[in-house]
Amino acid sequence: MTDMPNWMREQLHGHYAQSLTVDKLLYDSETDHQRLRVFENGTFGRVLTLDDVIQTTEGDNFIYHEMLTHVPILAHGAAKRVCIVGGGDGGMAREVLKHTSVDHVTMVEIDAGVVEFSKEYLPMLSQGAFDDPRLDLVIADGAEYMKTTQGGYDVIIVDSTDPIGPGEVLFTDTFYGHAKRALTPGGILVTQNGVPFLQGDELTNTMRAFKALFADATCYMATVPTYAGGPMAFGWGTDGDARAVPLEILQQRFADAGITTDYYTPEVHKAAFALPRYVLNLMP
Repeated sequence: MTDMPNWMREQLHGHYAQSLTVDKLLYDSETDHQRLRVFENGTFGRVLTLDDVIQTTEGDNFIYHEMLTHVPILAHGAAKRVCIVGGGDGGMAREVLKHTSVDHVTMVEIDAGVVEFSKEYLPMLSQGAFDDPRLDLVIADGAEYMKTTQGGYDVIIVDSTDPIGPGEVLFTDTFYGHAKRALTPGGILVTQNGVPFLQGDELTNTMRAFKALFADATCYMATVPTYAGGPMAFGWGTDGDARAVPLEILQQRFADAGITTDYYTPEVHKAAFALPRYVLNLMP
């Protein structure tokens, strides 16, 4: 008789759960803000959880990180200054910094503990991003930072946890208003907005705020296996026309950037904005 595997059960949703085997526990500690765990899984490699909710994995993080960075940066076409709110594992910074045309990246992370243990236990996510001289790491509350920053950002990426605990303030109308003020003319704000099939209110509330703030407010989608329950939505807000950039121009910008991706392509970029009816029905 073989030993039963140790399972981590994520119960983010009221009537739905997913489980991953904890093949080897590498880190388990509580900080001032949340409980951090890193473990190895046979399918997804190293897995990071906060309060037993999966945040990112070695195996599929590329989908989430590529779609939240390359879509707005390549759509903008001339982004020099980028702000990442959250993203303490360094994966978002890794993808943004692939763009040599980006001069400065501000990363605002509330929990220094996430950054430190990610450097040690998840170095494959950041791939040296924390050592890039273009990165300015600020340990602060993202909402407070956005309220006081001088701004001047071409792209703002909100890489938040779900709207519970420390991440809750990053889903408010006030925060979005401050973020818009921090954008340059034609700048783009993108956000993670959960899995609409299971977290519809999250998308509806964000889109209501975006539509009051931006001339172009919508979302785009990608399927990330460990964010279970269907495709994930990413909020999109801008006063420019970056969403209408033709495929041929995106293809040229992508080629000129000279970056390597595992999910993003210009074709996927354009298709991601084609939304299924149940998602459209969630948008006010």
